Amino acid sequence: MAAKRVPGKDIGHIMLYALSTCGWCAKTRKFLEDLGVEYYYEYVDLLQGEERDQVIREVEKWNPSRSFPTLVVNGDTVIIGYRENAIRETIKV
Repeated sequence: MAAKRVPGKDIGHIMLYALSTCGWCAKTRKFLEDLGVEYYYEYVDLLQGEERDQVIREVEKWNPSRSFPTLVVNGDTVIIGYRENAIRETIKV
C-alpha cells in the first residue's frame, strides 16, 4: 500500500481511507490539516488490481460496510463518516 503522508504533529498513527471524488472525504482531510496533525491517506478509488483488493480488505476489516471516509486512529479507534467532534475527541489536540 502506498499511502500518502501529510506532515504535521505526530500524535500517533492516523490513516484515512477515502475516495478522490468524495466531498466528505475532502472535508475530513481539510479538518485533519486544520488540526495540524500528521496523517496518512489512501484514495481507494484510484488504486487498481491486487493493491486495490488489498486496501478494500483492510477497509472492510475496520468498516464492514466499506463506506467512506473511514478514519483509523492508532489501530484501535475507527471513525466512519465526517464527524468533527468524534475526530477531535479521539485525537485530542
